[in-house]
Amino acid sequence: MEENITENKNATAKISHSGEMKPLVLTEQFYTQLDEKPQDYESSAEASTNRSNLVRDTTEKTHICNVCGLVYYSEFSLLNHFLVHSNEQNSVCKECGRIFKEKRNLVRHLRVHESEKLFVCDVCMKSIRNAANLKSHCQTHTNEKPYACDICSKTFSRRGDLRRHLRIHTNKKPYACEVCSKAFNNGHNLKVHLRIHTKEKPYVCEVCSKAFSNGHNLKVHLRIHTEEKPYECEVCSKPFRYGSHLKRHLRIHTKEKPHFCEVCSKPFRYGSHLKVHLRIHTKEKPYVCEVCSKAFARNDRLASHLLTHSEKKPYVCKICDEAFTRSNSLKSHLRIHAKE
Repeated sequence: MEENITENKNATAKISHSGEMKPLVLTEQFYTQLDEKPQDYESSAEASTNRSNLVRDTTEKTHICNVCGLVYYSEFSLLNHFLVHSNEQNSVCKECGRIFKEKRNLVRHLRVHESEKLFVCDVCMKSIRNAANLKSHCQTHTNEKPYACDICSKTFSRRGDLRRHLRIHTNKKPYACEVCSKAFNNGHNLKVHLRIHTKEKPYVCEVCSKAFSNGHNLKVHLRIHTEEKPYECEVCSKPFRYGSHLKRHLRIHTKEKPHFCEVCSKPFRYGSHLKVHLRIHTKEKPYVCEVCSKAFARNDRLASHLLTHSEKKPYVCKICDEAFTRSNSLKSHLRIHAKE
């Protein structure tokens, strides 16, 4: 074991008797070592016929940081880690020459170049950087969800997913938009929100070329072309394209009217109906006829009125073929035939 431990005399920091770590100065020899590629584990394991066997043969940690004691699987990873202890102001990537003002950013960047990923998923053959992440990844295949929310009992396959979920209960929103200060409980939602300001719409419909800011909206939009209606009413079996439409429809069966007028207390099934009703009290008439300037509280009333200015008479009596501009005129006419 001791023979396998990498000693880097040029990449160590002195620790004083008080326990204080002295600044580390990286030499040219260190960067030469960093330039070396990690060992090719594939070629050294030709006898292994399965990549998962290779993983099990190379899981022993043998490279220890002399400064902080952290242990790494390879010399390449250890040399990358030493940059954390360096006191250099600007750090240069020896792979591509990119310069970073902060060493932590260089350390993060070096993972792009590091080719060794010792842990391989037996199911999908995806390469994973460490054993903990491999274990978490494998749970996506087994549907194992060991992390449960103490508040609502919802389970998750990864601890990180549970941590993000808990923000729903705590109302913690650590991700804030720098443009409008709106806050979100996860980074993905912030990323999607930012497209409102950038006008970015990367998701494009292949049928009609309509663009969307997020994948979910595109997925929902595609149902227009596929005529898919995945939401079905359990009472009357009527299908709907959107879940929100099914929710609204169910109020017909439940007789639920959750929207109340604050003036006269009249209940309504939908908020849009309440909004129109309120115009009775406010006398608001936002729909104006462009021909005669007559105003209406409802759009359908305006549409009906506009027929009086045209020669169109869409309401036709099926008995005598007489046509009318308005539906209520047809209803009044039908009473004549009812008396015959």
